[in-house]
Amino acid sequence: MTQLPDSIEDSVISAILGGRLRPGTRLGEAKLAEVYGVSRTRVREAMMRLETRGIVHVSARRGWFVVEPSATEARAAFQARRVIETGMLRDLNTLPGDAVAHLRAHVEEEREALHTGHVGSRTCLLGDFHIHLAHAFGNAFLTDILRDLTARTTLVSMLYQSDQDAAASSDDHAGIVTLLADGDFAGAARLMDEHIRRVEDGLDLAAAPDPLAGLREILSPGAPV
Repeated sequence: MTQLPDSIEDSVISAILGGRLRPGTRLGEAKLAEVYGVSRTRVREAMMRLETRGIVHVSARRGWFVVEPSATEARAAFQARRVIETGMLRDLNTLPGDAVAHLRAHVEEEREALHTGHVGSRTCLLGDFHIHLAHAFGNAFLTDILRDLTARTTLVSMLYQSDQDAAASSDDHAGIVTLLADGDFAGAARLMDEHIRRVEDGLDLAAAPDPLAGLREILSPGAPV
């Protein structure tokens, strides 16, 4: 079945959020065209839209690649998330009746993924919490912005975070939901600020990724032939 071109964009973002697409991954136009049953022109259009969203970049004569955020870009992405997410919570006066129940159910899914040790599900769910929170706010523009920002900070974590404390992140999410249920939106905003800062503080931004890591591994003495 042929899928619509924008599903390429959705799939790329979802794969990043789930930890299945890593920074620097090449996205070949011909292969994507075959997978989605569309022309390479349609794929290129989708890649160009993802480029404007800061998710991929094009390299002359080499093609499209998932971005590898620099340390400066990493700090900017987390700063943007703090400003947007804390501002969003401070601006709240009320939430839809089913929003808290939905968020609590999501946190339970996070806990289940932590318990089973399924890293892909865990990564996806922890990122999705912030997107679901924006959706509960009822602003489609904020939801789209946070989806892209969360994808970018997920890429940052893959590059610079050696030991992500997923359980602590889920605990923060549970605390935010509790504060929202109590109507303490200012408290939820403060905890969100602390939460994002904790994740950022866990990054080793001084450790620049090695662009030749893959080649070094292939050419190392013990590499399989």
